Amino acid sequence: MDTNAVLDIAVQACVIGLKLCAPILITALVVGFAISLLQSITQIQEVTLSFVPKLAAVAIALLISGHWMMSEMVAFTNDMFARLPGLLGGG
Repeated sequence: MDTNAVLDIAVQACVIGLKLCAPILITALVVGFAISLLQSITQIQEVTLSFVPKLAAVAIALLISGHWMMSEMVAFTNDMFARLPGLLGGG
């Protein structure tokens, strides 16, 4: 296994990690920003007001994108298992 193969696997792992995190993080960011904007406009500083909507939005994002996330991870894992013999020098 050479350096290029290791770097290729590392880059693919980082990209798949970013792709899988994006729907959850973007949803939390957008909802958190909207709630913070609402809190600053109304001057209501309640902690649960920002936590509960973010929790609900992230749960909905997981329900919507969960199947896609799982299929991406399975495809990546299958690709890694398919590349394993070549990486070990067996062909």
